[in-house]
Amino acid sequence: MDEPGEKSAAASRFGAPRATGAFWLPRPVSALLRLLLLLAATSVVTFALVAASPVDPVKANLGQAAYAQMSEGQRAQLAEYWGADTPLPERYAHWLSGALRGDLGQSLRFGRPVTEVVGERFANSAALMACAWLLAGVVGLGLGVLAGSCRGSLVDRAVSGICLALSSTPSFWLGLLAVMVFSVALGWFPLGFSVPIGVDAAQVSWADKLHHMVLPALVLGVANAPSIALHTRQKTVEVLESDYVRFALGRGETPRQVLLRHGMRNLVLPAVTLECASVGEIFGGSVLVEQVFSYPGLGQAAVTAGLGGDAPLLVAIALASALVVFAGNAAGDAICALIDPRVRDRRREANGAR
Repeated sequence: MDEPGEKSAAASRFGAPRATGAFWLPRPVSALLRLLLLLAATSVVTFALVAASPVDPVKANLGQAAYAQMSEGQRAQLAEYWGADTPLPERYAHWLSGALRGDLGQSLRFGRPVTEVVGERFANSAALMACAWLLAGVVGLGLGVLAGSCRGSLVDRAVSGICLALSSTPSFWLGLLAVMVFSVALGWFPLGFSVPIGVDAAQVSWADKLHHMVLPALVLGVANAPSIALHTRQKTVEVLESDYVRFALGRGETPRQVLLRHGMRNLVLPAVTLECASVGEIFGGSVLVEQVFSYPGLGQAAVTAGLGGDAPLLVAIALASALVVFAGNAAGDAICALIDPRVRDRRREANGAR
């Protein structure tokens, strides 16, 4: 049995939190509290940014011609109806009271309840981002292990050079290049949209929907794979230079056997952590990719709402993005605990120190 001094030293070494303040809270309650604070801060900041925007929602949603033909009284009525002239604190309090009841308001741009617009667009974006997320993880891990295991070779230099070039390339430029090559020149994929033009979405098969989603998902996945590949390459080099790998090689195992039996266990964990942390980057990149491909997701809806000063829709999209990023980080923590028993031991030590 460990002595008290040894237990304290172990807790300090594992980074156990101090038993003060919010650290007394159980882990699920603490996570829920952080999520609520995140959502509250996101809604306040988004409302403030929309209020500071020079976009007039009345002009943006009616059009310049229709707005010029209206009288001052009609303009004032529309501004009052849409809350354009309402002070920011009052507008936020009105929105918050409705949000607590599950009513996120009416979209000015789409003329529909915000929950319907976000729910419909989120389904499209979720499928696109999930495919891009898996593609980025698989390609990044594979290229990183390949480059790290061939350190200094032509393969390593080629993979590293391509990843560095892609890391500095904007995702919208990759999207435009993909459209010109694979849609215009080769004709392999549609030019954009999630369904064929002029066809009702309810009548489109899943094969057609996947066909329209392949190219945007490829662009988004390729744009986010280089960071995972470069990080995995560096970890692979460190693993192959470690003492236990040298010991395994000394026992007669081949480099491939050592990498598969011993190295991959230490390479998967940081790759999964980085992959889960990149959910926010994928969500942000989807805004540009969806705009290039005219893909009807949350990203395109955010651009439309921003150009129209649609505060209720923008706030709802910001809250959805915050939830996705928070869920990605939480999933990363859970997966790390499942893969690495040392993480579970550290958490047990932290819970014991509370």
